[in-house]
Amino acid sequence: MSKRAIITGCAGFIGYHLAKKLLDLDNSIIGIDNMSNGRQSFVDELKRSPNFEFWEQDVYKINTIEFPFPCHKIDAVFHLAANSQINNPDPQIEIKDTFCTTYELLRFCRKNEIKEFVFASSGAIYGEAYLTEIAYVKENYGPLLPISHYGAAKLASEAFISSFASYYDIKAFICRLPNVIGSHATHGVILDFINKIKQNPKELEVLGDGSQTKPYMHVSDVVDAMVFIWQNAKEKVNYYNLAGKSTSSVKNIAVMVISAMRTNTSIRYTGGDRGWQGDSPRYYPSKAKLENLGWHTEKTSDQAVLTAIQEIIKENE
Repeated sequence: MSKRAIITGCAGFIGYHLAKKLLDLDNSIIGIDNMSNGRQSFVDELKRSPNFEFWEQDVYKINTIEFPFPCHKIDAVFHLAANSQINNPDPQIEIKDTFCTTYELLRFCRKNEIKEFVFASSGAIYGEAYLTEIAYVKENYGPLLPISHYGAAKLASEAFISSFASYYDIKAFICRLPNVIGSHATHGVILDFINKIKQNPKELEVLGDGSQTKPYMHVSDVVDAMVFIWQNAKEKVNYYNLAGKSTSSVKNIAVMVISAMRTNTSIRYTGGDRGWQGDSPRYYPSKAKLENLGWHTEKTSDQAVLTAIQEIIKENE
């Protein structure tokens, strides 16, 4: 059954792909983006669908400015708008762009009786769980002690989503995303490496020692899993790690990028076990809960990385 949904951050990397996915499934979409980091080309393409409407606005102001579309028939909100520069050391940016956008959107849902809230959270909420967790980090791992302001803002958002779900009969779907990669990327390690090699084909600077290891998931799988969770999870508050098969190291990603670009670029590591303060150098999320719900991917992390490298190189030729 088709529904009418809001997508915040629709002009960003994941939001654009999610909007396309939901439109392909015959849903009607209201996209919201302040265009601080969004791409106009994404909006222009989405506008080709008669079922897409766009509002250029800051989400944290959604309750202070008259909403330009009828609210009484909105079924769900997909909340992706957040600060995308997760290594930013200023906590005020995360409070405003990552937490307050969630809080104000929850207030909007309560006021307008929107009963489904899908949230793009992050594995950053787990902090350095790899130091104490014996195997893969499960969704019920605790205590949750994020080491970045971004992770803290996502965790605070999850807490308020839970309380709003309890008080106001909102069904919540919390999707804890890994590193998301793929076509039309606007940021991330692969795009960063490609741009660096274009500027200096002789040497690629890699932050840290290259041993940082995490799951990388293609954006097509990410949006597919998010929609699957929305359509199939049954609890009042549903929370899932999103992860494919295996992990990839930064060193291997750098080698794959150099090979795909067919250069003789040398790699220079800046040293240390992480790229920046607040970066967790290891992340191994359990995917068992999502697989038990009925969703899985055959792609390994390295396969997703190689696909994304090929897509991004082709787009930037």
